Amino acid sequence: MTRNTLIFVTQQVDPEHPVLAATVPKLRALAERFDEVVVLADGAVAGVLPSNCRVHTYGTASRLGRGARYTSALASELRRRPAGVLVHMTPLQAILAAPLTRVARVPLLLWFTHWKPSRTLTAAERLVDTVLTVDRRSFPLDSTKVQPIGHGIDLSAFPCGRREPVSRLRVIALGRTSPAKGLETIVRAAALADVDLELRGPSLTDEERAERARLTSLGARFEEPVTYSEVPELLLGKDVFVNNMREGALDKVVYEAAATCMPVLASNSGFDDILPTTLRFPREDAEVLAARLRELAVADRNALGRSLRDAVEERHSLEHWADEVFAAVTA
Repeated sequence: MTRNTLIFVTQQVDPEHPVLAATVPKLRALAERFDEVVVLADGAVAGVLPSNCRVHTYGTASRLGRGARYTSALASELRRRPAGVLVHMTPLQAILAAPLTRVARVPLLLWFTHWKPSRTLTAAERLVDTVLTVDRRSFPLDSTKVQPIGHGIDLSAFPCGRREPVSRLRVIALGRTSPAKGLETIVRAAALADVDLELRGPSLTDEERAERARLTSLGARFEEPVTYSEVPELLLGKDVFVNNMREGALDKVVYEAAATCMPVLASNSGFDDILPTTLRFPREDAEVLAARLRELAVADRNALGRSLRDAVEERHSLEHWADEVFAAVTA
């Protein structure tokens, strides 16, 4: 059996999943670089991956049962001597994998990008060989194991589009209605700048539902979430994308919006590799954000958007991400 096999551990393989849909193009890109990709997932939609991908699902009703099925499938695949195991966004799965990969002498890598540290993540960081993330600031622990490799945006799915002049700027913000998203500042800035603001995203927890209700009372307009495949068309119909996520989290949709040649405004300093200072604002400052929106209303937004797409293509394309994963696994 060739060693040029990657075991990829994830939660779901579903091109329409509200959070994990982008995992599917990532797996397709990895399948172009490895002879075989073996996917271990809690659940998977059939027929969405290339022929050189094999999928094991370990989902079951009990947490103990999931763990047992996962480790059993992993142990079986490790006997084939793969090049490495990459765990996607689930530190607990990395912890469960570590004893098995150590015995098999197979590299264990963790892909993780989120602002929130945890004891589980701390334990996983100690056990894995390498941590892959978007940027050093997108991993919440100080670690010498971190390798920043970009976000892996599928540029073919997010084409560049020209926006025609409009009398009133069409602004959009996407994502769950978590307080960490800082949506109140965006709502207040939109009112100050007199722009049309559309908010879209699910409210999956009690906290998110309460935040949505609070923002609605402030005059925010929410539309229903769209599927992942509908996001490019939605973005192409807007003029400016705004993101106010707290530091440490680099929302993928910021890069996706920029890929469509749309100007993006963001508060997070982690976006400084694609966004100049003129497209950033202090997180709590609605007045500065409103000023940025007024500036964009009269700017050459198409030229600005093209420069952002170029930056995404250089540093955060799917091809770049997959190349970096291959290099890290086979190093």
